[in-house]
Amino acid sequence: MTDNFYMLTWNWLADSPLLAAATEVTTKSDGEEGTFVLAGVLLSLVIIYFASKLGGELCARINLPPVLGELVGGVLVGVSAFRLLVFPESGSLAEDSLIINLLQSTAGMPTEVASSVFASQSEVISLLSELGVIILLFEIGLESDLKELIRVGPIAAVVAVVGVVAPFVAGTLGLIYIFGTPVVPAIFAGAALTATSIGITAKVLAELGELGSEEGQIIIGAAVLDDILGIVVLAVVASLVKTGEIQISNIIYLVISAAVFLIGSILLGRLVSPLLVGLVNEMKTRGQVLLTGLVFAFVLSYIATAIHLEGILGAFAAGLILAETEKRKELEEQVVPLADFFVPIFFVCVGAQTDLSVLNPAVPSNREGLIIATFLIVVAILGKVITGFTVFGNPNLNKLAIGVGMIPRGEVGLVFAGVGSASGALSEATEAAIIVMVISTTFVAPPLLRLVFKETETATEAVDKVQE
Repeated sequence: MTDNFYMLTWNWLADSPLLAAATEVTTKSDGEEGTFVLAGVLLSLVIIYFASKLGGELCARINLPPVLGELVGGVLVGVSAFRLLVFPESGSLAEDSLIINLLQSTAGMPTEVASSVFASQSEVISLLSELGVIILLFEIGLESDLKELIRVGPIAAVVAVVGVVAPFVAGTLGLIYIFGTPVVPAIFAGAALTATSIGITAKVLAELGELGSEEGQIIIGAAVLDDILGIVVLAVVASLVKTGEIQISNIIYLVISAAVFLIGSILLGRLVSPLLVGLVNEMKTRGQVLLTGLVFAFVLSYIATAIHLEGILGAFAAGLILAETEKRKELEEQVVPLADFFVPIFFVCVGAQTDLSVLNPAVPSNREGLIIATFLIVVAILGKVITGFTVFGNPNLNKLAIGVGMIPRGEVGLVFAGVGSASGALSEATEAAIIVMVISTTFVAPPLLRLVFKETETATEAVDKVQE
């Protein structure tokens, strides 16, 4: 009896014009929402490209790395200034975004869909940003020399290990014994000091024409290893926060998977790359070189992500492998326009998510954070600068440049701060201090890197003149 009642009711609803009308309204609403999301993404890209070119051009004219201008441009359009480009992850709401307000006032977007449009638009831009750093690392891999990286491998390993251990130990112990910070937050802050933003450093090196130098290759190799060690450290600290104990099995898994992935991908890639080149040579359609290279890079990035590593490591490995093929020059030329489209999104988004309000000493909770931040900045800079001086046996190396190249924490440091904040392990002061440290190291490294390389060139020219 009951089943028959439900069946009759369902049949009536299915044939009901009310249900048909409701379905039509819902479908129409979804379609309109998609249109507003697209409009929001397009406006976001306009803002991103305007900010990146304006900042980059200004910095280029005062002899600073353009990437610094992209970061500054991001800060200006982000949460710290004009709030044109804001993200839910920073605690912003739809009404905080000027893009959403513009859509409501000019495109007639209903208020009830503002939140969902804001979330979707932010997610699309974040994904494009992640794709940007993957393409950047693929481009950097193409411009790097695998044989040179292997040659400097032992040196890069020493630089990476010292660059992780020194700031982690100094930062953690300093917070515990000088500032009386509880052990877990101190460990988390110390862990945030270990990271190196390979994306920012690599872009500056490329702009300076030093990517192919021995110093540049050591920095890139050490930064890649830093990423691996940083992942391990983050996993250990996250495990400590969640369980109160360190899971050795998780650490062993991460170390082994990282080593197997990097070595295995390069060895297998050398076997596969001739087949890829042969396949490309047989193709008759347009874009065969670029698309085949991107497919290879995305596959390795996916594998890296699937085994809980960073996707950028896969993209970098793909670039290294394809750089040894006869298609290297052609692929490099074709990747450049693609990088020009995607990479600025990454750097502007890093700047846009940087909240400078933590630098305001008028806010009482920021004062303690600023004092702790000063200590963390000193440790963050010195802990990386000393890494260059651990390199022995080559007096001609610019050791200071190697150390300075390891300074920027960038988006990697923000990941540590974000994980720590989400876990509840960090106090407001400690979280603010980590963010200030990340901001400072990210913005101070590019001009310092240009300065140390310029001084070396000047010194070399002076020696050459004396010898003449």
